[in-house]
Amino acid sequence: MRIDQWLWAVRVFKTRSLAAEQIKGGRVEVDARRVKPAHEVRPGEVVHIRMEGRPLAWTRVLRVLGAPASRVGAALVGGFAEDHTPPEEWEKARTRESSVPGARPAGAGRPTKRDRRLIGGLGEEAPED
Repeated sequence: MRIDQWLWAVRVFKTRSLAAEQIKGGRVEVDARRVKPAHEVRPGEVVHIRMEGRPLAWTRVLRVLGAPASRVGAALVGGFAEDHTPPEEWEKARTRESSVPGARPAGAGRPTKRDRRLIGGLGEEAPED
């Protein structure tokens, strides 16, 4: 199976064209070397994916266990890819999500007018009458 298909099938990227674009951009390496989207993945290969974030980038490391026939559900990904991403890289990913300007915690609901003013760049409280 091609590397771009495999990355899409194991749910690393939403679309195959996005996976191919990232590979062409040099953000994906297989066994420490750059590859083309048509590279055939084999069990045992280690794939390093540089995930781009706003404040910082982090690297995801996956070991190929097999090639699914098509895109698999999230629960079945473990049968085809083994995650070897170091814990500090996951921490970078978590801090990236929380450091995005205007980010709100899950379940916080719709922002109020006051929240929108703060998010919109006014930066300081409007005087209350």
